[in-house]
This record gives sequence, C-alpha cells and structure tokens, in this order.
Amino acid sequence: MREKFYRFMQGRYGNDPLNRFLMIAALIAMILSIIWKPQFCLIALALLGWGYYRMFSRKVYTRAMENQRYLEVRVKALGRLNKERRLLAQRKDYHIYKCPGCGQKVRVPRGKGKIEVHCPKCGKYFVKKS
Repeated sequence: MREKFYRFMQGRYGNDPLNRFLMIAALIAMILSIIWKPQFCLIALALLGWGYYRMFSRKVYTRAMENQRYLEVRVKALGRLNKERRLLAQRKDYHIYKCPGCGQKVRVPRGKGKIEVHCPKCGKYFVKKS
C-alpha cells in the first residue's frame, strides 16, 4: 500500500509550510464553525480544498513560488512581532522617546529624573523625565 502511495505522489508537489498553515487554519475554522457560526465550515472546506489541490498538483515550480511568497510574508510578520516583543521587554528598564527634530527613537534609562537627551541622529537636545 505504501508503494502505491509513493508511486501516486511521484511528480506531485507534496507538503510544505504553506500547506501546513492552510491545514491548521482549516482546523481552526472547523472548530469555530462548531462553537460560533456555521459559516466557518465553508471557509474550512475551501482551505482544505486549496491545501489538497496544492499537495497533489503537478505544477511543482508554481507551488514552490507560492510557498516562497508565503515564507517572505511570514518572515516579515514574525520580524515585526519580535521587534514589538523586544520593545515591550525593554519598557521595564527604559523609556523610549521620539526625537522632536527627526523622529528617531531614543532609549533612556528609567528612574534618573529629568534629563537632557541627545539625539544620535540629528544632534538635537531635548529634556524628558525618565
């Protein structure tokens, strides 16, 4: 049985990160259709259909390009998310101000009272409470 499946899948695209994302999104949509609104069932079926179409497709190059675009978008989104996470972690120890001259973000340690901040980008000085 396993050999038949291997022969069937030869020349087909198979599974990739975009397919895994589609399957997880379909599972979430199915759960939402049970809990909340039945319309999510149609979305789940569409996602499953798209995932299986991609998996069994013989247009390997086209599917690889779709996956590449998905990975680029994912990297951008995760980069933004990680940046915000780092900023939130720094807020315990630092205040982050924007320079009134150029808009550059300047990090100042907390608990130092009123201090004069020097912008490294434009060289402007401004007073802030830390």
